[in-house]
Amino acid sequence: MVLEKYSIDDFNNDALSGHKRKLAYITSEISDADGIIKKLIDFQIAIPSWALGTGGTRFGRFAITGGEPRNLEEKIEDVGLLHALNQSSGAISLHIPWDIPENPSATKALAAQYGLRFDAMNSNTFQDQPDSSLSYKFGSLQHVDSSVRRQAIDHNIEVIKQGIELGSNSLTVWLADGSCFPGQLNFRKAFQNTLESLKEIYKALPDNWKMFVEYKAYEPNFYSTTVGDWGQSLLYATKLGEKAFTLVDLGHHLPNANIEQIVSLLLMEGKLGGFHFNDSKYGDDDLTTGSIKPYQLFLIFNELVEGMDARGMDHATGLGWMIDASHNVKDPLEDLLQSVEAIMIAYAQALSVDRKALTEAQHANDVARCQEILQNAFRTDIRPLVAEARLRSGGALAPLELYRKLGLRQQLVKQRGQKTVATGL
Repeated sequence: MVLEKYSIDDFNNDALSGHKRKLAYITSEISDADGIIKKLIDFQIAIPSWALGTGGTRFGRFAITGGEPRNLEEKIEDVGLLHALNQSSGAISLHIPWDIPENPSATKALAAQYGLRFDAMNSNTFQDQPDSSLSYKFGSLQHVDSSVRRQAIDHNIEVIKQGIELGSNSLTVWLADGSCFPGQLNFRKAFQNTLESLKEIYKALPDNWKMFVEYKAYEPNFYSTTVGDWGQSLLYATKLGEKAFTLVDLGHHLPNANIEQIVSLLLMEGKLGGFHFNDSKYGDDDLTTGSIKPYQLFLIFNELVEGMDARGMDHATGLGWMIDASHNVKDPLEDLLQSVEAIMIAYAQALSVDRKALTEAQHANDVARCQEILQNAFRTDIRPLVAEARLRSGGALAPLELYRKLGLRQQLVKQRGQKTVATGL
């Protein structure tokens, strides 16, 4: 589906006077509003190909919306629709083998028609595939059997090759490897096997590529995971080389982890590679970004802005930015629009922090003042700046509102059917 530009323009024209009033107020309240808007325009968040259909739980998957994308081409169309609405979703991240391009050149050309590029490629050794001769039941890159490790290594190398054809420049490796019971696994040997396997994959990376090593505290293994936290991921990334980095998934921590501190230290060491954005109440809940802990999201971006500026990094390209969520009760496209909006708001809030005043308060050990500076930025309604960035880019002032007004889900249902199931889920 192609969203005609006149539909966006007509919608924006009706809302323009109210937007201008709000924009005039906020630009009078904060400094360098135009600079913030320009940074927002450049900032793009990749949409994962697996997030465009209805998600599920261990207990079941319930088709809700209909009109789900039946193949990779329709997934690209859906990301193109999101990007047309918000102008901040200009990349798609593929999961292999859920979304293998049959014709990479044609797939790349189709994405380009929607103004999309291909972000990180994602391998899968946490499931047994129909054509796999060996099982990952007891691990993949950590497995005691070298032939299983070989199968997992070869899969990752194949994912890199497919990514090269699409113009991607990074590989994300998330491993379900670990153990469910004490004594099941030799921790040191599992770590060493994984490291040696990752080294072989690392050798296959082109010079301009990055490897993101993702971690997770638990699940599907509940006694140990071989890449269980940021420290273990950092160990791998450090031992592998300059092209290897840690990837932070906001749901992959133990409860109450200080993610903003983790982010700050990884960034300081030059080993923060990127993010999988989502939100959680209990664990890896895969909820809409910013729906549970919006202040934490702001604090994370506060550290990112300060740390990236300290290193002279480009905010838009210095790290990988991607959503990783599952939509159990929402229209997936509505959920993704909400997530992107929350990310952009948190980023804008962090950009508006009075850095000079905060540094002075920190040096004076003025704890109350430090808190006030951060909370003032968080409590300021920065949404008009985010909307203005969309307006200048050709997007909708209120993407979710326009999505509903035009009945876009209903149009997708008419095109694809009521009982479609997204591939790969």
